[in-house]
Amino acid sequence: MKILRRLLDSQHSKFAKGGKLEKFYPLYEATDTFLYTPGEVTTNASHVRDGMDLKRIMSMVIVALIPCIAMAFWNTGYQANLQLSEMSFEDAVANQGWRGDLFASLGGTFDANSLWSNVLLGGLYFLPAYIVTMTVGGLWEVLFATVRKHEVNEGFLVTGMLFPLTLPPSIPLWQVALGISFGVVIGKEIFGGTGRNFLNPALTARAFLYFAYPGQISGESVWTAVDGMSSATALTALGTAPGPVGMGAVDVTWWDSFLGTIPGSMGETSTLACLIGAAILIATGIGSWRIMSGVVIGAMGLATLLWGIPSDTNAVFALPAYWHLVVGGFAFGTVFMATDPVSASMTETGKWFYGILIGLMTILIRVINPAFPEGIMLAILFGNVFAPVIDYLVVQANVKRRMARNAA
Repeated sequence: MKILRRLLDSQHSKFAKGGKLEKFYPLYEATDTFLYTPGEVTTNASHVRDGMDLKRIMSMVIVALIPCIAMAFWNTGYQANLQLSEMSFEDAVANQGWRGDLFASLGGTFDANSLWSNVLLGGLYFLPAYIVTMTVGGLWEVLFATVRKHEVNEGFLVTGMLFPLTLPPSIPLWQVALGISFGVVIGKEIFGGTGRNFLNPALTARAFLYFAYPGQISGESVWTAVDGMSSATALTALGTAPGPVGMGAVDVTWWDSFLGTIPGSMGETSTLACLIGAAILIATGIGSWRIMSGVVIGAMGLATLLWGIPSDTNAVFALPAYWHLVVGGFAFGTVFMATDPVSASMTETGKWFYGILIGLMTILIRVINPAFPEGIMLAILFGNVFAPVIDYLVVQANVKRRMARNAA
């Protein structure tokens, strides 16, 4: 590591102001700070003493995402192998195209009971989406940093991990590139970059794909990585069910949904994995337990109220409140998306209202409008828009209360 440190130091003058590669300083700085702690220190008395900088915060979020990443590998392969195991080995290889050839060469057997086969096949779907996301999104980050002459922020490390976890395994890679481009450029950079965006960039990217290419990101045919096979998510199946049949329309148990062994987006299916991530974020003080609790309170309250309303046309009305916690991306959105420190409410009281608003909107969209079976994505973006208003009202209420107290 000392050799690498000396190498970076020896090249610094080329990238510093006046050097031959001055325009590429953001790229050099990003590499340096990714590998090492910044060497600059304040010369005067600093105002804050804290070991938790932006890089450490983002790194800890990645750590909290590890259980979801593991599920993205295993469950994607598991869902595919459940269907591929019914084919001959040759047909299964042909069905998977280049992935099938590589899968077979690495010892894969299309056996859903094989941990290696599930992780290997799942990785052949998740890793390309992740690599495309990081490459394309990273290029946009470097481009804007170069033009603006500022550092490349570590915030994209989290955005680049969150985005592919919210995607179905069958999505074309060119759409992954287009989606992350929209999320980074339109959702963040045009507003000034990290810390100045009012929308969650990863959700902005997914929302763009959701409305621009609904056939590739929603519906019954996109959730399993097998050509010609249909495998609807629980919410999709309920949204298209004809009447008040409840979870009878879906061949899964609550425990299956909690563990995440069901079709869905690559990293969103497991509530258990999200809860482990939530514990890490709350313990480190990075994720707000107030926002998470508010989302759950709002969702459970409205879901319980609507559960008592009979409906002959929409099966989602018959879905018990506790089922909403384990289907779709509710847990993933609550833990990792709603708690984004930039786009969420920042006042402690406002976090409660912000979370409750997201919970209410999630159930309202899921139940009242089955054309959008998920709900949590649109609800969080809706909450992002109202977060500044919520904080403003909370601050003004505090000001009025203090003025009244001092006047008395």
